[in-house]
Amino acid sequence: MTNPNPSSRGLSYRDAGVDIEAGDALVERIKPFARRTMRPEVLEGIGGFGGLVEISQQYQQPVLVSGTDGVGTKLRLAFELGAHATVGIDLVAMSVNDILVQGAEPLFFLDYFACGRLDVDTAATVVQGIAQGCEEAGCALIGGETAEMPDMYPDGEYDLAGFAVGVVEKNRIITGATIAPGDQILGLASSGPHSNGYSLIRRIVKQSGADLSAPFPADPLKRTLGGVLMEPTQIYVKPLLDVIARTQVKGMAHITGGGLTENVPRVLPAGLTAEIHRARWPRPPIFNWLQEQGGVEEAEMHRVFNCGIGMVVIVDQNHAEMTQAILESHHIAVWNIGHVRASNSGEAPTVVL
Repeated sequence: MTNPNPSSRGLSYRDAGVDIEAGDALVERIKPFARRTMRPEVLEGIGGFGGLVEISQQYQQPVLVSGTDGVGTKLRLAFELGAHATVGIDLVAMSVNDILVQGAEPLFFLDYFACGRLDVDTAATVVQGIAQGCEEAGCALIGGETAEMPDMYPDGEYDLAGFAVGVVEKNRIITGATIAPGDQILGLASSGPHSNGYSLIRRIVKQSGADLSAPFPADPLKRTLGGVLMEPTQIYVKPLLDVIARTQVKGMAHITGGGLTENVPRVLPAGLTAEIHRARWPRPPIFNWLQEQGGVEEAEMHRVFNCGIGMVVIVDQNHAEMTQAILESHHIAVWNIGHVRASNSGEAPTVVL
């Protein structure tokens, strides 16, 4: 076909909105971050077509456990505030905390960063946060994908997704099957809303007319409202792996979307009820503010938000004190928030708050 404008030069990928050189520059920027996360099992990380990871010979019957997640609409607050340093931690936390509840030690993590136009500085900041999250979780950042897709995202915006793979000995998988009446329910402190409920949070902020850059009066750390809401998700991996190694854990639940009321029953056998006492842990001020400003009913608060409990651990009553002591030695605040009791035989597991 004849070029309608013979004097013009041919089109390039950059003319179409994709900057290959920027992508290459990003890879070079993030290599040092990823290098700090390496584990002995990693044979080849960032740079190849695939990451190579072997499974340690310490496992007799290794079972791989995988999880994937994103950051959700918390990213919209990041765009509004220009705060990109911690969303990568959120991304890692959501997946590694999920696979942890089955007793898996996270081995490696991969991320997916999608944007309309690649801003190398912003992307590098995000990936640096991902690497920081991987360091906290003890897993290797072995690769990922940066997708520059013109016209798919407005300038200055991006999306994030990632997945983690961990390993657990087959006879050490935590299933919740042995949970019985009398077992104690320990609640581990969250660092805030983590990465759940942000569509409601943003609606409340908008409806209230609150200034995200204004100091949040009830915050002991003197942060702004935006700072409190952007606090990254707590990563529980290392403290809980220590607990698993030193005592018997019957069940765990990562308190994400659905709150306590929907996540705890996921690990309970039929015919059991988790009786949880709201007065046994202090609700962080941000949740009180959200409830007051949004007029959110109490039941809805516990169905949407973690309300201060980011992870639940269920143990035999004889192991409760030791478990609590181990967690506190890792500087994790933990409370005995309830117990397991019998309900009607065969009845679906429930939570009573």
